[in-house]
Amino acid sequence: MKIGIIGAGFIGGTLTRRLTELGHDVRVSNSRAPETLSDLAEETGATAVWAKDAARDADLVIVSIPQKNTPDLAPGILDARKPGAPVIETNNYYPQQRDGKIAAIENGTPESVWVSEQLGVPVYKVFNGIYWKHLLKKGLPDGAEGRIALPIAGDDADGKTIVFSIVDELGFDPVDAGPLAESWRQQPGTPVYGKDFGVDDTLAALKEASPERTPEWRAA
Repeated sequence: MKIGIIGAGFIGGTLTRRLTELGHDVRVSNSRAPETLSDLAEETGATAVWAKDAARDADLVIVSIPQKNTPDLAPGILDARKPGAPVIETNNYYPQQRDGKIAAIENGTPESVWVSEQLGVPVYKVFNGIYWKHLLKKGLPDGAEGRIALPIAGDDADGKTIVFSIVDELGFDPVDAGPLAESWRQQPGTPVYGKDFGVDDTLAALKEASPERTPEWRAA
């Protein structure tokens, strides 16, 4: 697949490494010039590009940037992807720790719904709750004991099939977490966030989640 990645931090950089290892054609970008990603490009074989070019002709796009920076992306930055290509977003809202107050999220809009509104495209929420070192090192073959499950929220069934496939290929069990409107079930502070559960425990944790933000994850 041709995969465009916008953001080269812990999750974006890790996905660049893993997806190139699996043979995918990856374009990776950050908020600066492509030259700033020369080490990552040399290490992985990915192509470093400007953010505006990351989605060009992509079969899949991954947006992995700080929540507060989402509105700063250029309008239409995802329009050059292939028709129907799904967009994954891995972000989390950290109001006290990094992002400051985002009123709509504080008022109950699920984080990924807000991201989708800023980007102007449907998105799938995944990779937001796994520690990046576990994403890098703990993928296992299908059926292996101890395989970590990753919840995936999103609306379009065809796109979700593609996202499921890439999660499985990376070595994790994809779990359907419902529509994007219910993506709050995997936000920070929920029972599944930051856990390395298997499928059954992941499903149970999603069911137990509450849409009310806990104090640690609300703006002070």
